[in-house]
Amino acid sequence: MTEPGLVLLHTSPVHVPVFDALRDRHHPGAVLRHLVAPELLERARAEGPRVVAPALLALLAAAGPAPVLVTCSTIGATAESLAAQLGVPVLRVDRPMAAAAVRTGARIAVLAALESTLAPTADLLAEEAGERRVSVRTHLVAGAWECFEAGDTAGYLARVAAAADAVTGADVIVLAQASMAGAAGLTASPVPVLSSPVPVLSSPAPGLAAGLALRPAPRPAPP
Repeated sequence: MTEPGLVLLHTSPVHVPVFDALRDRHHPGAVLRHLVAPELLERARAEGPRVVAPALLALLAAAGPAPVLVTCSTIGATAESLAAQLGVPVLRVDRPMAAAAVRTGARIAVLAALESTLAPTADLLAEEAGERRVSVRTHLVAGAWECFEAGDTAGYLARVAAAADAVTGADVIVLAQASMAGAAGLTASPVPVLSSPVPVLSSPAPGLAAGLALRPAPRPAPP
């Protein structure tokens, strides 16, 4: 029987080579199937993430019975809520990163290029924190999304890295969008907090590893 692999749902085509490269480097032989639907993010930004649930359900149902990794933070929670209807595991790519963040420290700084990402990420961190007491401060990186939309990846990542370098009073910095991952390697010398470096966390690598660990629901035995 052919391995169904992992379905990755993106709202930008820039994510496809990033996740393929991570697969080739860390998970050789893994089967990834990419779906790209930028219109979902556009509508979620305009009308709210829940509005795209029917379109999400139809798109993922058509992809077949395989686990799903959603790389868009804005619609990730909505996608996860559809898992029972789809009958397959659905994981938002930033969940493993959020779990790592709340284990790392209580003072969490969140950087995002899109305002629509801030609330879902803060909610996810609170969910992953559970009984832990955490403080989440969100920062919108001015001008970053305009660079992203213009195809200026270098400018986009430079703005995110500069925003990370400007963070103070944090135990950990979370890069809320998968597209920000490259900025982690561009930050200046770590911001000192009590002489300890502040980790800058991104979602693609841990998210892909967790997605590949998902298993599709067992199919019922034939009568």
